[in-house]
Amino acid sequence: MFKMLLCCGGGFSSSAMAKHVQDELIAEGKGEEACIDFSPFSLMPRVIDQYDIIICCPHLQMEMPAFFKKYDVKVPLYILPTRMYGLMKFTEVYEDALDAVQIFKETGMNPVHFPGENNPLTVKRYLSYRKTHGDWHDAENK
Repeated sequence: MFKMLLCCGGGFSSSAMAKHVQDELIAEGKGEEACIDFSPFSLMPRVIDQYDIIICCPHLQMEMPAFFKKYDVKVPLYILPTRMYGLMKFTEVYEDALDAVQIFKETGMNPVHFPGENNPLTVKRYLSYRKTHGDWHDAENK
């Protein structure tokens, strides 16, 4: 099972978003394939090793430098683009999460970002990267 953890500052918005995504997972018959939980960002280090990816709310971008100085992280962290976080559609988040894990495995980049998306606060897409730009390998090689 592909395990995702959604984090926000206090766990309030991520709890609602994670429930919404988990309901979509079950409705689409993918409840056995993937799951999503939520956590406040400050508590995430306690459980990080239980997940395949940590998906962070956009405003947590500012926390990343201090977080990576404090922790030796072996799990990919992916900061969702603002519009994706607002809409929080299972298929889009799941596709980005799968691709972000692959980017992490191939490059070791953390936090993970797609080509041309270094700052998630400026990303305008609300669909997965592969739906809007195609395979990230192609974009990386341009």
